[in-house]
Amino acid sequence: MIKVKTINNISPACRSILDPARYEVGEDLADPEVIFVRASSLLDYDFGESLLCVARAGIGVNTIPLDKLAERGVVVFNTPGGNANGVKEIFLMALGMACRDILGAMEWVLNFDTSERDVSVVMEKVKKQFAGPEYMGKKIGVIGMGNVGRRVSNICQHLGMDVYGYDPYLSVDAAWAISNKVVRVDRLEDLCGCDFITLHVPLTDETRDMVNAEFISKMKDGVRIINYARQQVVNEEAIRAALNTGKVARFVTDFPTNTLIGTKNVVMTPHLGGTTWESEENCAIMAAQEARDYIENGNITNSVNFGRAVMSPSRLARLCVFHKNVPSMIAKITGAVSGAGINIENMVNASLKGGKISYTMLELGDQPDQSLTEAVRAINGVVRVRVIDAR
Repeated sequence: MIKVKTINNISPACRSILDPARYEVGEDLADPEVIFVRASSLLDYDFGESLLCVARAGIGVNTIPLDKLAERGVVVFNTPGGNANGVKEIFLMALGMACRDILGAMEWVLNFDTSERDVSVVMEKVKKQFAGPEYMGKKIGVIGMGNVGRRVSNICQHLGMDVYGYDPYLSVDAAWAISNKVVRVDRLEDLCGCDFITLHVPLTDETRDMVNAEFISKMKDGVRIINYARQQVVNEEAIRAALNTGKVARFVTDFPTNTLIGTKNVVMTPHLGGTTWESEENCAIMAAQEARDYIENGNITNSVNFGRAVMSPSRLARLCVFHKNVPSMIAKITGAVSGAGINIENMVNASLKGGKISYTMLELGDQPDQSLTEAVRAINGVVRVRVIDAR
């Protein structure tokens, strides 16, 4: 029985993917082979030796120790696109909030004293204080053109905005999904003439503090910035200073902090971007599918600490080896298999660029015995060995 530990409130939809005869799913399981997590930090988590994979029901993985787990041969998955529509839809709210003081207007209504005055009369006198610009005809710079960014780009174009997209890592598949009316730019500085900037990038060493004092100083006066990416993509002190001077007219973010609460012209939501019933269900199902395919077939898709390694279903046994990403490792592994008199029918190898640990999966003509697996484990540089039995 494979133990699947859930951390946070993972949608029960994941259970529809996992055969209850093979998988036990629960919050209080000790020594799990699989962990499902949403937003909780695992940076200081005590991972057991039995752990094979972690599936993040969402996109951000800055709260998971990717390198540490890779060095132990533990695969980390995320679910790209699973909550993209939910984030796109809340972006529409953010765009409206960035233009007009909708929050202030709502607070005025909620706090109105009806004991002496008629709200329908008074509101006509005060409504102008909540006015702002329309976004039709304005320029918006979209930073990050992945699953969310391209949806945001397309919808802004349909709203009549001039859309400029920046993403140095834009894939061919992603490019095909973007309207040909969206202008692609090669430098962040090319977005500085935009009326709006919206962020849709993961948190990495490269994107941390991407929106900083220097970048903001080059932007158009009165720019409106929307952050539904990650908190640390925007430098907090820089955005506060720019709001205080009026350089930034409004900042809408899904990541409230104690420092920003109470700051003028900031609108904050409590990390609601992907929080819809449908998004949570989609992400749970994707996480379960990825974990199941890895556990049962050795396949790796949508991993953030290993490359893609996929073989079509077959009845053959598979030898799955995590090893240091150094020369001659594959030759040593295949040599051990050949020395055991077993034919290699198929093989894939995957590692991330610059990754220290690689993954090699071999499909074998015969079921490997214990002596072969021990021989492979004994190879200097091998981290972990799994055998998926022949069907």
